[in-house]
This record gives sequence, C-alpha cells and structure tokens, in this order.
Amino acid sequence: MTRTDASAWAGGACYVLMIGLLVGVAPRASGTVHGVGALLAVSLLAAVVRRSPRLALGLALLGTVAVVVGPPGSEQPNGTASYQGQFLSCLAVDLVLGFLVATCARRSWTTAVAVSGVVQLLLIGGFTHGDDLAVNGLVAFLAMAAFCMAGLLSRERREHAAALRTQEVAEAVTAERLRIARELHDMVAHSIGVIAIQAGVGSRVIETQPVEAREALRAIEATSRETLSGLRRTLVSLRRAGRPAAGSEQSLLAPSPGLADVEQLAAATVGAGVRVDVCRSGERRPVPADIELSAYRIVQEALTNVVRHAGAVHCRVVIDYGDDELSVEVVDDGRGAGANGAAHGFGIIGMRERVGLLGGELSTGPRPGGGFRVAARLPLPVPAGVREEAR
Repeated sequence: MTRTDASAWAGGACYVLMIGLLVGVAPRASGTVHGVGALLAVSLLAAVVRRSPRLALGLALLGTVAVVVGPPGSEQPNGTASYQGQFLSCLAVDLVLGFLVATCARRSWTTAVAVSGVVQLLLIGGFTHGDDLAVNGLVAFLAMAAFCMAGLLSRERREHAAALRTQEVAEAVTAERLRIARELHDMVAHSIGVIAIQAGVGSRVIETQPVEAREALRAIEATSRETLSGLRRTLVSLRRAGRPAAGSEQSLLAPSPGLADVEQLAAATVGAGVRVDVCRSGERRPVPADIELSAYRIVQEALTNVVRHAGAVHCRVVIDYGDDELSVEVVDDGRGAGANGAAHGFGIIGMRERVGLLGGELSTGPRPGGGFRVAARLPLPVPAGVREEAR
C-alpha cells in the first residue's frame, strides 16, 4: 500500500468517525452545529478526493444524510436552525462535487451531479415544510450550481494551460528545426566554397601540374560526398526555413563551431563557477560537419543547464570517437533532478530533436550517486574508401 492509499483510508475512517460522533455523542445539538461539523469534517476526505473522487462523494452524501436525518436536533419555532444545518451539510457535498466536476470525465460528473441533486432534493423536501420549501430548494440548487460552475472553470483553465504548453513545445520544435536548417546552410555554403576553390585550382594546373590537379579533384570528391551525406540525413526531416532576420545575417556568415571549440566552452563554464574536465578518447579524426555541429550544440546546452539549474561545482565532458559512432557525455555533481531545466525551457527538447534528425540516441536523467547525466550517440557514415574496399 502506498502512502497516498494509506492517507486516503485514514482520512475516510476519520470522516466516518467524526460523523458518528456528531450523530451519536451530540444528538441534541442544534442543526447548525451539526451542519458546521459536517462541513468541517469533509476536509478529512481531502486524500480520498484526490485518490477516488466518486468514493469521496459517496461518503459525503452518506455523512450528510446521517447528520440531517439521524439526530432529532433542537429547532427554533420557525425551523431556521434546522435549515441552516441542512444547507451547511449539503454545502459539504457541493465542495466534493465541484472537485469531481473539475477532474473527472463528463459522464462521471454528470451522473454525480444528478445523484447529488436528487439526494439534496429529498432531504429538503422531507425536512422543510410550508412556503420555505421552494426557497430552500432554490438556494440549494444555486449553491450546487455555483460549485459545479467553479469546477468547470477550473477544468477549462487546466485544459487551456495544457493546450498552451503543447503549442509552446510545438513552436520550440519548429524553431529548433529552423535553426538547424540555418546552420546546415552554413555547412553547405562552406563546402560549396571549398569545392569552387579546388575546382578553380585544378582547372588552372591540370596541364602543367597534374599531381596538384589530381589532389584538388580528390578534395572535391571528398567534400562533395561528405556534404551530400549530411544533406540526406537532415534536410529530408527539416521543414522549409523562412528568410533569416536582417540582424542574423552576420551570424549566418560566421563559421559553425565544432568539437575543437569544446575547450573554449569549458573555459567559459569555469568562469561561471563550475570546473569542467574535457576528456577525449578514440582516434581523433574529422567527422561530418552536421554531426560535429550537433555534438557541439549538445555539449553547449548541457553545460548551460549545469550552470543555470544544477548547482554543481564539477562537471566532466567525455567525447569518444568510436569506429561507427561519435559519443558525447556530460555529467555533473549537482542536484540531479532539476538539472535539465525542463520546467523553464526547451533544452532537452532541442537536444532530442538534433539527435533524432541524425538517427542517434539521447539519454538524460539523474545519476544514481547524485548529479545529472546527458549522453548522446551519433552514428557516423561509412567513409567512401571503406565502402569501395567492402565491394
């Protein structure tokens, strides 16, 4: 049994005990006293309401019936105190009913409203006489309607907040895709520039210096293969990006950062108060520009989250050049659960989007010994020479 279940059972038992005391120990008290007691006792059903709203409503209805029907009470000649007790007892039911309307499905809460209305109508009809019957019934109906409307407003506000959150996530994903598209534009522009330069060199020396011309052609082939491979992996998954803003044209012309710049990130993070150790393993070699850029951005976002949310003093960045994949891992000794900043931004969403576009895997979460871990595995394409040898 979980702690929530235990709290619900304990609250329900205490509520039944409290109603029993009101009915059995103080039977001659006024109806107002019993109504106030029933209204206060319903607070004991808070855990039951969260766990099982329909059960809580059933207990509240039984308690109201017991308080109104059970003790004879001491009424004033005009029956005012008796009706005050009835109204307060029914108000306890309306509180639970409002929560049920706010949280349960439409079919459940409409049934609950109908049952509660019938029970309250029977109680008022059986214990109210004369001209007060219509007035008392109208007041009880308005009170129940007010709590139901409050529940509906709470439900609509919660659903609206969830819809806004979904829209924000979708907009964040779209913005991330467009940003990746702009960065890929930098990669393609750089590669085409290299190809153009090498082609110009080759055309000028092809007759006088055939060796240099052959090297230029090899460079053109390698660059074009690498660029085409990156475009196949990413552009098919990206939406068409719009024109960049006028203020971002300068940033588009800047070279894209890569894994060689991770030490600069580490130095900046040290300046923010977090010591960063960068470890590299495997054979360091050039990797496709889009993969290197994504790995750099993942490290950058992870270190940003460490500084903003983790409260860490030490962080380790591990970059592993495997045979068929590039692995990046960022671990810290901070608070752990709050390190990803999921409640305040879309950093993890952006990382997952980048890794998904490249066909890789991303793992994020608290470490068993404390702190937080971000690990990404990005598959590397097979080099052209290896493919030809395999044939």
